[in-house]
Amino acid sequence: MTKDLKMERYLKNIKLLVLVMFIWAGCKVDDPELGPAPTADEVKFSATPDSNNPNIIHFKSQAGSVTRAAWDLGNGQTPAGDTVSGAFAVAGEYTVKLTIYKSGGFASASQTIRIAQTNPAMLNREDYNFLTGGSTAVNGKTWVIEKDFPGHLGVGPSSGDGSDSPIWYQAGPNEKKDLGFYDDEMVFNLNNNFAYAYINHGSSFVNGSNAPGLGGVKGDDYALNYTPATNLTWQITEEGGKKYLSISNQGFVAYYTGSSKYQILALSENELYLRANDAANPGNAWYLRLAPKGYIRPVVAKPLKASDLFDQFEANGNITWVAENIVYKTNFDNPFPKPANTSLKVAYYEKQQGDGGQYGNLQTTLDFRLDLSTRNKFSIKVFMPGVNDYTLVKQQVSVKLQNSLEGGNAWQTQKEVIRQVSVANQWVELEFDFSAFSSEVKYDKIVVQLGGEGHPNPGIFYIDDFKLL
Repeated sequence: MTKDLKMERYLKNIKLLVLVMFIWAGCKVDDPELGPAPTADEVKFSATPDSNNPNIIHFKSQAGSVTRAAWDLGNGQTPAGDTVSGAFAVAGEYTVKLTIYKSGGFASASQTIRIAQTNPAMLNREDYNFLTGGSTAVNGKTWVIEKDFPGHLGVGPSSGDGSDSPIWYQAGPNEKKDLGFYDDEMVFNLNNNFAYAYINHGSSFVNGSNAPGLGGVKGDDYALNYTPATNLTWQITEEGGKKYLSISNQGFVAYYTGSSKYQILALSENELYLRANDAANPGNAWYLRLAPKGYIRPVVAKPLKASDLFDQFEANGNITWVAENIVYKTNFDNPFPKPANTSLKVAYYEKQQGDGGQYGNLQTTLDFRLDLSTRNKFSIKVFMPGVNDYTLVKQQVSVKLQNSLEGGNAWQTQKEVIRQVSVANQWVELEFDFSAFSSEVKYDKIVVQLGGEGHPNPGIFYIDDFKLL
């Protein structure tokens, strides 16, 4: 290949790359090799009422051959395809927008459709009825934060990590009292054009990072004097197989995180469980658990068991661990496979440096309460490398038993056994004796912590063969 030909191909590739960047930035660029950019005049579509139900409209793109046709039906639905249908249960005007994509760019156009009458039958949906009480609930349905339930407020990673639980933090029962949180009432109405009323009795609990969005001052979370808007509405939409609850006009539900859109994790007659991203901290997602005003959740105790518990940190074991503010890896190569522990694979446990790692640990919440009257001792093998600075990080292992029902306050009533490790660079097996608490019947959570807590110093450790004796 000649030098000139190489240069020609190089310039052509650069040209194509720049063209793609312009297109995705919303620019329309005509290029003879990709075809002309479409114009708004080309974006035409028909809207035909269903012959059996005029509140269902069938839309058909009349833009000819396109790469993609994307719709915003103005009712929360955003389907794709040349032919789509939309359900419009409530009378009114809806702006329907079609965007077509071609090789040379994209273009959009809108038209307004008018729905003459509300169709009550289309409002008779299970999720609508659970949220609002249905069409017979003239004043709607009032929800409040379920303050006595652990985890009624919590935070976890925004990605979800496949889990619908706030693994970083869960508020304990009544933990946020006196912060303008527990007296808030959220009223959802089906009859009054999907009206939403937020009654905060003068103050709202705000996330400090997002407080300026309501006129507050950035800082720690606090109660802010705030008057909610009175013209709020709600809607439920479905995106990617997930349902979302959205509040209009920057409205929110009880705790302000800068978001008005919530993923619905659970919705039933007596439960509304929501998840919303933190606008100021994209890595965070906040969780809110609500119940109907006046509802008292029945207390169902977990069964009391003395079942086997074990984990070799390979493919076997019956414990599901959650790593909280530590680096945790299973199936990790044994750094010292000698007679004290010849297992080829162990677990890697790294205490993080900084304030965020001060209370890092490994934990599991069981589906039963531990019967300590018959089995009350745990053992674990530990390897503490000599590279750690043990003048800063503690040369110890702690096992704690907690009551998960107490949420973020569980540490206050926990039972803890701490064992010191006298040697480094060797595997040692430690035993944790809880026989002094054999009459206790409330613990369903186990916490394992290495290197101590309450300090910002890092450390690397290895563990293996955790079990209930």
